[in-house]
Amino acid sequence: MFLKGNFLYTPSRTELTIRENQYAHIENGIVTGFTTSLPESAGAEKVIDYGQDIIIPAFVDLHIHAPQYINRGLGFDEELLPWLEHYTFPAEGKFADPVFARRVYTAFLERLKAEGTLCFSAFATIHKEATWQLMELAETMGFKAYIGKVNMDRNAPDYLLEDTDQSLADTEELTVRCQEELHRVRFIATPRFVPSTTEKLMTGLGRLCEKYDLPVQSHLSENRNEVAWVKELHPDLPSYTDVYDAFGLLRQDKTIMAHAIYLSDKEKSLLGNKGVYLAHCAQSNANLTSGIMPLRRNLEQGLTCTIASDVAAGHTPAMNKQIALTIEISKLHALQHDTEKALTIGEGLYLATKGPGRFYGRTGSFETGYAFDALVIHMDDMEGLERTPFEKLQQFIYDGDDRNIIARYVDGELVVRG
Repeated sequence: MFLKGNFLYTPSRTELTIRENQYAHIENGIVTGFTTSLPESAGAEKVIDYGQDIIIPAFVDLHIHAPQYINRGLGFDEELLPWLEHYTFPAEGKFADPVFARRVYTAFLERLKAEGTLCFSAFATIHKEATWQLMELAETMGFKAYIGKVNMDRNAPDYLLEDTDQSLADTEELTVRCQEELHRVRFIATPRFVPSTTEKLMTGLGRLCEKYDLPVQSHLSENRNEVAWVKELHPDLPSYTDVYDAFGLLRQDKTIMAHAIYLSDKEKSLLGNKGVYLAHCAQSNANLTSGIMPLRRNLEQGLTCTIASDVAAGHTPAMNKQIALTIEISKLHALQHDTEKALTIGEGLYLATKGPGRFYGRTGSFETGYAFDALVIHMDDMEGLERTPFEKLQQFIYDGDDRNIIARYVDGELVVRG
């Protein structure tokens, strides 16, 4: 198959490639190269011409809470811990009802598809049946994803408090079932955060991760009160990051930690050595008054950072909006830190495509050998005001929405909206 258009992608954080009016050759869902004209050898291969539209890699969101989709935009007068108590936990309790869960998860996935997020890593809830429904739905609807059943056996309301052994048994059951029955959707160990997981539970999860070679997702140093709470719970360990490491939950190159705002230099060194992906959630951190991750400084120190939505603390799953706000927050941060530069459009695109895509595999770019996971975007040109492909990208990032995405591809296959 050949697709013609204006392709924009980021082989690295500092490199934005623009291929104007070129043909991409897609074979078995994989990009095999580009050409400026259709080769004679194309023969009977399918050709799709998108004219002057731009084509970018599909978005990848490494931190999102699927059940919280119903709460987006609610409760932002509160900080993290009371927000969890008053809004998040009551909403997640409803997912004990599998009928309710299916209805919400279907709406959640349809919204992700509409916004162009076709690969993601999501928290579900503690409920085994509802989590399996989310995994099955994501597979059926054509997504690539990591999805985890949340584990929490302390400091939670009764209706979300798990028996430790049952939590581990349910986690193992879902792990095995996922590996046997699903292909694009993978299981990820999901301790909610240190305050909600006992040492016994974290030890058990670490063993399951080792046994099944599982990745891990959780939260780290999002809020000052949370950090202080962790210190009270684990006074024998030097830092929040060290708690995860002590229980085998900082898996080498296989761990996502969201937020990571309040980190010491020693913690950053440990996270860097472990190849941990730090999901930067600028909108969420602003909404809950959590703080500002020093993104530029972290990147320059060699840490692996990505842009994520953190719905529902982030009020929209639209990753173009997350890129825009991340850039805006970085500009405000740079005003207070003269030695730090603000994020650029190209860097923002990388941190929402190839950067997080590496966690899943060869996705998030149009380099040879990468899966063709893509969005075709139409931005209206006004007569006498035709825009370059890069200008169209900028306008989509700041002012585009799902109506501008006219086609979506996963592994070279057209994904149809429901």
